[in-house]
Amino acid sequence: MAGPMEQFEIKPLIPLEINVINVAFTNSALFMVLAVVSIVVLMGYCLRKRTIIPSVSQSVPEVLYEFVAGLIKENVGAEGLKYFAFIFSLFTFVAFGNVLGLFPFAFTFTSHLSAVGGLALVAMLFNICVGVKKRKIGYLRTFLPKGIPLALAPLIIPIEMISFLSKPFSLTVRLVANMTVGHIMLKIIAGFILPLGLLGIVPLMFDGLIVVFELFIALLQAFIYTVLSCIYLGDALHEH
Repeated sequence: MAGPMEQFEIKPLIPLEINVINVAFTNSALFMVLAVVSIVVLMGYCLRKRTIIPSVSQSVPEVLYEFVAGLIKENVGAEGLKYFAFIFSLFTFVAFGNVLGLFPFAFTFTSHLSAVGGLALVAMLFNICVGVKKRKIGYLRTFLPKGIPLALAPLIIPIEMISFLSKPFSLTVRLVANMTVGHIMLKIIAGFILPLGLLGIVPLMFDGLIVVFELFIALLQAFIYTVLSCIYLGDALHEH
């Protein structure tokens, strides 16, 4: 039986190199594509017949819209709604990536630092662009808040820069750790099902309960990821 860490191995499905650079299409890339396709198909299906009184299927994207819009209003303010598309994309991409990883033989790309870290860096660069566009040169006040004596600048600026650069790290580690630990537990407990014979029903039941719990964690982590992204966007837009 494969070890519990084997499920996290990135394997090339379509090997490809360009100038000695490995750009193979991997299982991680496949499930990223599947996550995007799943989102597009779900939204397209639910919104195929739009009516004033929404059907059950139409209610799904509307509830998601209201949920994400509420997070933005609460953590960024009304002006943050102009960036709704970005935040909504973050939430759905992370949520679908987490949930898809719970299916048998699936790959959880949100358990990898490279995938989630890259997404977090994109979010950070997006926030920088938004902050510079809104506050111009005043955005530099992020690293030296008002009211701080200029004499303390050599101490405060490095601290604020470390705090700023730690934001994508905090987004990444929290999500990766939760996805990794949960899947390791599922794999370890599943390894006892067949060897125990009839008694394997016990670990099977535990695995079933963990899957339900992991589904909750998957959605919760997508929620936390989105809330923190909103908070960081709010910091970029507003001067403190």
